Amino acid sequence: MAAEIAGLSPMEAFAIVGIAGIGAQWLAWRFRIPAIVLMLATGLLLGPVTGFFVPSRDIGPLLEPMISLAVAIILFEGGLTLNFRELHDAKAAVRHLVYIGAPLGWALSALALNRIAGLQWEAAIVFGGIMIVTGPTVIAPLLRQARLQPRPAQALQWEAIVNDALGGLAAVLALLVVLVGHQNLGGAEALWKLISGVGFALALGLASGAGIVTAFRRNLVPEYMKVPLLFVTVLGAFPGANAVLDESGLLTVTVMGLLIANANLPSYTEIHRFKESATILLVSGVFILLGAGFRFETLQLLDWRAVAFVLSVILIVRPLTVYVALIGTGLPWREKALIAFTGPRGVVLVAISGIFAERLVAEGIADGALLVPLAFVLVVATVVLHGFTLGPMARWLGLASGDRPGLIIVGGSEFSTGLAQALEKAGVDVVIVDPNRSRLLSARHAGLKYYYGDILSEAAETSVGLVAYNALLSASDNDAYNTLVATDLTPELGRDAIWQVTREKDEVARYALPIQLGGQGISGGRTLSQYLALLEAGWRFRTTRLTAEYTLAHWRESRAGAIPLAVVDRGKVAFVSDEARIVARAGSRIIALAPPDAPEVERRDESEADAGTPTGLPAGMVCLGRAPEDTRTIFANMGNPRPPTEQPR
Repeated sequence: MAAEIAGLSPMEAFAIVGIAGIGAQWLAWRFRIPAIVLMLATGLLLGPVTGFFVPSRDIGPLLEPMISLAVAIILFEGGLTLNFRELHDAKAAVRHLVYIGAPLGWALSALALNRIAGLQWEAAIVFGGIMIVTGPTVIAPLLRQARLQPRPAQALQWEAIVNDALGGLAAVLALLVVLVGHQNLGGAEALWKLISGVGFALALGLASGAGIVTAFRRNLVPEYMKVPLLFVTVLGAFPGANAVLDESGLLTVTVMGLLIANANLPSYTEIHRFKESATILLVSGVFILLGAGFRFETLQLLDWRAVAFVLSVILIVRPLTVYVALIGTGLPWREKALIAFTGPRGVVLVAISGIFAERLVAEGIADGALLVPLAFVLVVATVVLHGFTLGPMARWLGLASGDRPGLIIVGGSEFSTGLAQALEKAGVDVVIVDPNRSRLLSARHAGLKYYYGDILSEAAETSVGLVAYNALLSASDNDAYNTLVATDLTPELGRDAIWQVTREKDEVARYALPIQLGGQGISGGRTLSQYLALLEAGWRFRTTRLTAEYTLAHWRESRAGAIPLAVVDRGKVAFVSDEARIVARAGSRIIALAPPDAPEVERRDESEADAGTPTGLPAGMVCLGRAPEDTRTIFANMGNPRPPTEQPR
């Protein structure tokens, strides 16, 4: 271990924390590895390895309140994430994992901590509550990287989101009970202090949340002040509750977040964006501070019991919790096995453990000192293990989507159906989404996946399984809706994965939108009506694979006049924004619209999607993406279509 060097000024220390935290997050995104691993390595490198940054030395007495406030905001964010209506509408597996799995996991974790790790019951019960949290900031990147099928991915994702709040509540309540019990008070006095302190914390949280909801609903606060007011309210409520009962402020802010999340506020989108940004900053900062302040000497407190504890959590506690919780859900054994052996812990576990450990030690519970090293070991073991095994295990169980890229096409039409057929031939997993059932007829009878509903609805997040798709094309006949969808889902998928057909009159100044709205354009600025006109004139979709002999130049020569739409390569689909600047190589597949008189290149064309009558429709019937005049007649001709609530196949 390197000797400590000259200290940094507080300003330099804050800069180091920000740069190191966000830098680690970016590198993790860039190289597709769990962010928590890089943040841990960065913190250890800055602190105990090099001595360049020592939080207790460089920040001093501000360190503890900074971490406490950061954890309070993180727990508030966890409360904001939990919408009980969404939980009620969620699949049975998710509800079982929450209602049964959370308390059972708490009990089994506490038992393992006491019997295997050797912790006193007080420390075991507190730490067991925190262990309910399976790391929402960790599980989402792992799910995207592993490309799981929608149902197990949704179960794991929603379990992490919901238990993020419940785990914090459980741990805080357990800590408050332990703290009051160790204050040498009489039984009645201790009970009164606990009830009054918890009651005040709950009342303050409910009152603060209700005040925010009332002010927002009655427009008593301008839009630009809503997020700052929310932030300040959290900062005020947290120490206010702590003044009555230590650490009860964490309970206050969590309850406050829960109330606001379930109030159906019209400004919730802005609040959601704020909490995401704040969480990334705070999680990064807290983990860098905890990593830099870690001392390798604390690992000496651990022995073989720590290894046995980690193994018991991974191989006994988590599987037993999941298998018991999922009884009666009807899930196949393969999905149960995948969920049972996937439970990464994240930064919330480490952050809360750091605060609770100090409080327990201060109250004379010596085993509290073991919480931090146990948390670090458990987080590193589960993140590294699941980071490397989730994908292979999913493939072995047949629950992975493979390396197939996923695309959501918003808007059913002849264009969407033909494009989806061509893309599926190129190895792309496509789902067409439309809130109008009649526009999905061609997709359904072409054997394509579809979803009848609004892509922006809360139900779509779980029903469609957004985590299984990494790109989106907004191509409905409503330009305003296309722009709304592309803008709203950009934070979810990233702007580089969002495309939109060109808006009508977009070249006219009075109709043009700011560049930050909508998605990227495709293929020379053509509108949906122009694509439909080409299809009606006999143009057809073609999927062509390039080889070392048949290059992009050969394709251009043999497909003169064709309109390149998309390139599928290396597990990604990218639409062509500039026809003169296509990036493709051997093995790439080019999806294009070819004119009626295009020469045949049968050896190169892998598929050909007929752009005339959609597959499966009665003769003479063409779906142009708009509701037919007499839908009842068409449905009668089609037989008995599936109910509108049908999910994608």
